[in-house]
Amino acid sequence: MIALLVILALVVVAVVFFVAQYNGLVRLRNRIENAWAQIDVQLKRRWDLIPNLVETVKGYASHESETLERVIAARNAAVAAEGPAATARSENMLTGALRQLFALSEAYPDLKANQNFLELQEELTATEGRIAYARQYYNDTVLRYNNKIQTFPGVLIAGPFGFTPREYFEADDESRGTVRVEF
Repeated sequence: MIALLVILALVVVAVVFFVAQYNGLVRLRNRIENAWAQIDVQLKRRWDLIPNLVETVKGYASHESETLERVIAARNAAVAAEGPAATARSENMLTGALRQLFALSEAYPDLKANQNFLELQEELTATEGRIAYARQYYNDTVLRYNNKIQTFPGVLIAGPFGFTPREYFEADDESRGTVRVEF
């Protein structure tokens, strides 16, 4: 009878352990989805601001059409990107194009003083901060998730139940560099 109770207790402990591990993996996976959704919200906000910014700049620097076209092309590529890796690449291109656009304002004092341009620039700057925070939270959550599915005992549950590693949202070296503006 005691042996049966010990076996039953061990089975209960194993089931509770299994359920706790599985639920922990599901919670982390859901946090990643939520974190990605937060990045998506901020990126869409950024994408919505860009056409207004480009229209404002057009009036002052219409002969800088190549820069403006680059910004729009980068925005369109960012909107079409899917998944963390493709989105990161397209967002890095967009960041570089925006940096060149903002560098143009130095050459056009009237544009630099335009209230609409300043407000749009401030909105984009604030949005960039939100995007950076959302990326950091996403990457931190991916790290916790990837660690859990690749370490014992999570690895015992992750494989059979289809929990696979997630990609980080990373900036490339080009987007970290300085902008060159030539007139």
